[in-house]
Amino acid sequence: MPQHDVLVIGAGLAGMRAALAAAEEGASVGVISKVHPVRSHSNAAQGGINAALNPEDSWESHAFDTIKGSDYLGDQDAIEIMCREAPQELLHLEHLGVTFHRNEEGKLGTRAFGGASAARTYYVADITGQAILHVLYEQLMKHSEVFRYEEWFTTALLQQDDGAMAGVVGRNIRDGSMELFPAKTVILASGGNGQVYNPTTNALVCTGDGIALAYRIGAPLMDMEMVQYHPTTLAGNGLLITEGARGEGAHLYNAEGERFMEKYAPNKMELASRDVVSRAEQTEINEGRGFPDGTVSLDITKVPRKRIHEALREIINVGRDFAGVDITREPIHIKPGNHYTMGGVKTDFEGRTPIAGLYAAGEVACVSVHGGNRLGANSLLDTLIFGRRAGQDAARYASDTGMPKPSYASLSAEQGAIEAIIRRERTGRRVSEIKAELGATMDKYAAVFREEDGLRTALEIVKRLQQEATTTATDDKGSVFNQDALGALELGYMLDNAELIVMGALERKESRGAQFRTDYPARDDEHWLKHINLSVNGEIPEVSYSDVTITQWQPEARTY
Repeated sequence: MPQHDVLVIGAGLAGMRAALAAAEEGASVGVISKVHPVRSHSNAAQGGINAALNPEDSWESHAFDTIKGSDYLGDQDAIEIMCREAPQELLHLEHLGVTFHRNEEGKLGTRAFGGASAARTYYVADITGQAILHVLYEQLMKHSEVFRYEEWFTTALLQQDDGAMAGVVGRNIRDGSMELFPAKTVILASGGNGQVYNPTTNALVCTGDGIALAYRIGAPLMDMEMVQYHPTTLAGNGLLITEGARGEGAHLYNAEGERFMEKYAPNKMELASRDVVSRAEQTEINEGRGFPDGTVSLDITKVPRKRIHEALREIINVGRDFAGVDITREPIHIKPGNHYTMGGVKTDFEGRTPIAGLYAAGEVACVSVHGGNRLGANSLLDTLIFGRRAGQDAARYASDTGMPKPSYASLSAEQGAIEAIIRRERTGRRVSEIKAELGATMDKYAAVFREEDGLRTALEIVKRLQQEATTTATDDKGSVFNQDALGALELGYMLDNAELIVMGALERKESRGAQFRTDYPARDDEHWLKHINLSVNGEIPEVSYSDVTITQWQPEARTY
């Protein structure tokens, strides 16, 4: 039985940063990932990472922009930590070998990003996530005390009799074997839940596994209703066009040739926060000023051609290969698309959950530094700062804790459940059919604009799909790379996530950040300046509330 002081679930930026930090504290570390680490969704992050590194900038300015961007739902003490520690984390990455862009003077160069009062986004062309991911993976391979379990799928979190973590059960995707992994601590770093929606910018692996697994054993979730729609995605497939394009000077136009952001954010224009730009685009489309394909246009030709090839080379390929458009010569059609979840497993600054030994970091977690709306280029920062802090704290916790001895009964139960799915005779729909209906439902009723009747319809559909998911069966009856069986498990995770997103959206009777209720169009600080927490409680999730931490910035009108 492989056993570790710290077991990290997920090998994206949060997971690898946590593993490195724990190893540096002297802990024995295991990293379980259902894909090869450099195929993690962090690979898709394009635009950059924020830090107030310029002497003319300040962490306080970065913090205020983040708080304002969150529509004042972000916890200000957590945001202060993230923004204070950002410069040192960025320099650490640069010293490890991340080849950040440098300006004509040879200094680290920045680009502007939405909702920011200064150009503080450091980047590697439009492949920043990929660049950081590969460097961290190189560092991970240097540590002999870090064991990598690549292409393993986590099926359950295990607890001791007192509720503390005991480890996990995992399935080797390559041959179907099951294994028990005893661990003193478990860090969830498994990413977001974008596949609940269709289309989405998220990779196929982003099925909300960690959120659902933590919820099922009693960890509370926070602000699940806050789901970000990115303003610039390709219609139909959801592929991301980086915010860096607007940071470099691209403009948005409707079908009538109007640069419509003048109406919605006259000061920041295309660089208002993502929720503001997405709502502006969707309003133009809904009111008939979009193109016939339900889009508006992004004109990147406003950026000098040499600069496009230097800083936006990846989206040149995306435009050509997936839209048939040369972005250096003509506008490309875009629309808002599912991108990120601000909510997740409720944690403190060190990634701790209320369950002893269980941590979470990155998009799976809710610290909360993003509140109702995440600023572009704060996601990579979140993964690194709180991944490191979770890894350090988990290692310290493990140093004073004995190795648990989870029961083999858990392994047998998980193995039996998967074998039952494989043996099951089909009496209903395919997993893919249920997933497709789920994605279309969420995109229709729980997207940029929401209202009571639509959300209740969505909840009814999700409940029906949860029942239908119990009658699906697999076509693949083998054990080697049986993605059918894993798809059935992921569908269960996605349906849990969908139910909790819709319940949170129904509960929050106001408009704030990514949650815009057309039946409650105003922000209501008197009643809803608070977090919504959801915990497992039989058939119906239990709803509770927690205060938003305010340190030095009082809520005020949010304009751009």
